Amino acid sequence: MANIITIEPGKRGGKPCIRGMRITVYDVLEYLASGMSYEEILDDFPYLTQQDIFACLTFAAKREQFRLFVG
Repeated sequence: MANIITIEPGKRGGKPCIRGMRITVYDVLEYLASGMSYEEILDDFPYLTQQDIFACLTFAAKREQFRLFVG
């Protein structure tokens, strides 16, 4: 996941992005939350992979777990 989710200060305001592209973890999570399947996301964004989507989900889960841990 470390080489899939990237954070660059000058890109998208330093938000976590996928492989240095301009699509953020948040973008992917929003698509999933709106009801899009990962197949639909991959159709709309052919440069993404299923592994990219899973990395977004893993990133969000780990961030939430950390937030609960530190209070």
